[in-house]
Amino acid sequence: MKTRSVKVGIVGLGRWAKVLTRAAANSQEIEIVAGYSRSEEKRRAFEQELGVRAVPDMRTMLCNPEIAGAILTVPNEQHLPVAVEVARARKHVYTEKPIASTLEDGLRIAALEQQYGVTVTVGHSARLMAGIRRIRAAIDSDELGRVAFIEANFSNERALELTPKSWRWYKDKAPGGPLSQLAIHQFDVLHYLGGEVVEASAMASKLSPVGAEVDDQSMTLLKFADGKIGYVGSCWTSPGIFAVRVFGSKGLMHYEIDFNTWDTPDQLHKKSALYIQRGKDGYGSREELKVPESDMFRAELEMFAECCRTGKSGELSAYNGNFAVAIVYAALRSIEKNGQYTRIADVLSEAQARVAEKIHDVA
Repeated sequence: MKTRSVKVGIVGLGRWAKVLTRAAANSQEIEIVAGYSRSEEKRRAFEQELGVRAVPDMRTMLCNPEIAGAILTVPNEQHLPVAVEVARARKHVYTEKPIASTLEDGLRIAALEQQYGVTVTVGHSARLMAGIRRIRAAIDSDELGRVAFIEANFSNERALELTPKSWRWYKDKAPGGPLSQLAIHQFDVLHYLGGEVVEASAMASKLSPVGAEVDDQSMTLLKFADGKIGYVGSCWTSPGIFAVRVFGSKGLMHYEIDFNTWDTPDQLHKKSALYIQRGKDGYGSREELKVPESDMFRAELEMFAECCRTGKSGELSAYNGNFAVAIVYAALRSIEKNGQYTRIADVLSEAQARVAEKIHDVA
């Protein structure tokens, strides 16, 4: 018997809402049936372009009994208040990454699951790329042997285009620049591939000529619970790249995509590179692997649909979303302390204590 598609709404009707709505249109599992923005102009344009009915206010969306959840593509600082509104209506929550603009807000969003009996899904889609899943399968099957080192880079030219009109210009909106906007994707990927991360050490620099508040270069070293180490680099003044390389005792694997296809992930396989070097083979003897067709955005939305359907949290959990943010804040603290290693557990526990203190003060 065919399962009926899960009906959801979407809040915030900018560029990314359009990307996700197009992805959902290719799925039999999820259907976006209502869209909301505070801007009447955006509501009209979204409905006309994508054929999704725009609603005049959040209440109209959340009062609809057919709608099981809401996708949030609003600015980061709005994730918490909008998520609270959605959860209070007993609708499931999907937020784009990062889960929130601060770790404390992210922890409050995670708490909505217990408070209102809903699930929270966080759009860390990079871990769903076919190449990343293939690497994970190689790790799990011992094809690579013992993994000791992982390196990743996610860069683009964003800092060369910034103006004071952009929220990414400001430290409080985009802390660490590419650290919180790009590297966070790779922090989640390394967490997925390598397991628990225990410490971070980082450095950053500001080299873009535009004069933004934020740093535009970052390097972060990670130490894992089992002893392996990792590196994540992010440059905001270069052509776009997304690449991951995993080093094991039996082989290494490399995966890289054409960043220009990021918004059309169903095309990623056509311009991606995935290879494995085995044993003592050099680069010239690498085995090039076929990258399967996939769509990370459709996959994450279908995971959200499953959470709406079952009421159970999935892989793209609030915990994983907050862990990635905690790595960002550990890296930021390390930068302030000239590269001193910072424990992820300390960052998380201190944020949890601040949240608990505020709750106590309110009570």
